[in-house]
Amino acid sequence: MSVDSLLQGAPFGDRDDAELLDELNALTRWHLDGCPGYRAVWPQFDGARSFDELPYLHVGTFKHRDWRTAGPGLTHQRTLTSSSTTGIASRVVLDAKSGALQSASTASILRAMIGGEQRPLVILDHATALRQRGEVSARVTAALALQPLASSIHFVGGEPIDWQQVVAACRASERVIVYGITWLLWTAWGAADLPNEVRAMLSTRQVQFVHSGGWKRLERLEVGREQFDQALLATAGPGSSVLDFYGLAEQVGVIYPLCGAGFRHVPRWAAVVVRDPWTQQPLLRQPGMLQLLNPLAWGAPYHSVLTEDLGRVVDGPCPCGFGGQRFELLGRLPRAEVRGCGNV
Repeated sequence: MSVDSLLQGAPFGDRDDAELLDELNALTRWHLDGCPGYRAVWPQFDGARSFDELPYLHVGTFKHRDWRTAGPGLTHQRTLTSSSTTGIASRVVLDAKSGALQSASTASILRAMIGGEQRPLVILDHATALRQRGEVSARVTAALALQPLASSIHFVGGEPIDWQQVVAACRASERVIVYGITWLLWTAWGAADLPNEVRAMLSTRQVQFVHSGGWKRLERLEVGREQFDQALLATAGPGSSVLDFYGLAEQVGVIYPLCGAGFRHVPRWAAVVVRDPWTQQPLLRQPGMLQLLNPLAWGAPYHSVLTEDLGRVVDGPCPCGFGGQRFELLGRLPRAEVRGCGNV
């Protein structure tokens, strides 16, 4: 089977563990052959019989070196950079082969959550972020994951928002997508005093709000998820909704949407392992550090990343109706650096 076959069909159905494990074993060997630095970290690897036996890189290593795998058919392109409160950004080398797979992955996940109809896409960021030579920010990459669902794209800045661009998007369609980093969507939109013209226009539009990034800034403001969602929906018309997704710059291409029952869902072509923060031993039904795996990364060994995020895999069917693996996101490892694509 191929990676392309894994991407076929609905993303949140039952997963073929054997097929995915075969792909991840083959991909790990590819990186061991093509990346000397990775081979130096895992010189004894001889195949995994389960997901928890697969090698990984700690998320922090991407701040201190550029991992790169050489091999036939690979063309390395720009470097993806995350934001960081310490001034040390994570760097992930992108390549054309992985990019095509990652775009197909995010598009499939987002279609499952918000539908496939193309609508104007409003992005709370600046278009100039696209024009950085040799690099692209994780914030812009997250926003442009929605591009396959966009009939037009409107960059409206952040603080302040160019509200006339928002009006232009609303005039083009009865349904609109609005994407922003979590804290920016709150401060610049949810908690803002919208101009009367904008408020009147939005009240007749079905708005799909999509956001990602952590909640650290909002926790300091004592803003919870219910308040956040209600404030956004109060600015929009009937049928509007809010979608929160979790993802890493170091795991580009796979996002984990939050369902109405409060769980993050894992697409069939990805897997989550939970490890003890002290021993790194795998845990079942207990909280620990999340290890995220997917077979979409060919140009650098970021297919298996041990994060500093805490979570717990939950067994059994989800009340929301989605199948497959799901987990609770519980926060960050104590004293871990505040990090992420959205300056969280």
